[in-house]
Amino acid sequence: MPAPTTPLVTVDVVIALRAQPGAIVLIERRYPPLGFALPGGFVEVGERLEDAAIREAHEETGLVVTLTHLLGCYSDPARDPRGQTVSAVYVGCADGMPHAGDDAAAVRVMQATRITVPLAFDHRQILDDYLVFLLTGRAAPVRPGRVTAAIP
Repeated sequence: MPAPTTPLVTVDVVIALRAQPGAIVLIERRYPPLGFALPGGFVEVGERLEDAAIREAHEETGLVVTLTHLLGCYSDPARDPRGQTVSAVYVGCADGMPHAGDDAAAVRVMQATRITVPLAFDHRQILDDYLVFLLTGRAAPVRPGRVTAAIP
């Protein structure tokens, strides 16, 4: 049986800085699609999602991140203009000040409630879900799309 064709798997991390309550880390993307984004990237073959999230966060921000929660999975086929991806989004925390590395042209620390820069992908929705998570402790809601297959 041939291997199925599936979306690429990615991870993103909402990084809270312990020394700055309410602050999160955003990267300015070096490559298209441009804009600001949560640190993250593609999962490598043989890598666990959590390990990929920690690795990508470190490569892009220089921070050693401790993951605390799975915020949710984001899978809108249109979320990435380069092609379909599915992202596991984590919440984590770190100490220190971030610096741009790898695919990040720059790094910004901003209050999660006051993001004023243009965000790439579906990261505005993710940050809105994060703010709800902070208030309620609830993970991102399930957002089913239109069902295209017959359900028995």
